[in-house]
Amino acid sequence: MIKGIHHVAFKCETKEQYDEMVYFYHDLLELPILRKWDAGIHLNCFNGCIEIFLDGTKPAGEGCIRHFAFGTDCVDEIVEKVRDAGYTVSVEPKDVDMKTDPVFPIRIAFIEGPLHESIELFCEKA
Repeated sequence: MIKGIHHVAFKCETKEQYDEMVYFYHDLLELPILRKWDAGIHLNCFNGCIEIFLDGTKPAGEGCIRHFAFGTDCVDEIVEKVRDAGYTVSVEPKDVDMKTDPVFPIRIAFIEGPLHESIELFCEKA
């Protein structure tokens, strides 16, 4: 059911943090840009990607990683399996058209792992 990690997301509180993250991963490590939007970017890791958000209105909390995502074609099935096992589903499955260039249609859900880690289930619909 799980095909691998789709992306790891980093949350930046300031424009300077965001610019430094993009510099480090894109310019320094030479990860190509997959897509950009007003408050974020996806960088190609070739078997997944790095997602960097600029969320200046939200505190970073205990760490800079917001969530990690598993690529899957079975979002709904996994959500039910997790729910049936007694774990938390924090965002129910839904279809989203990411407002990127180009538009990126996806189906997602979020679940919590045993240590309350946030896990996104991510299905590319394109």
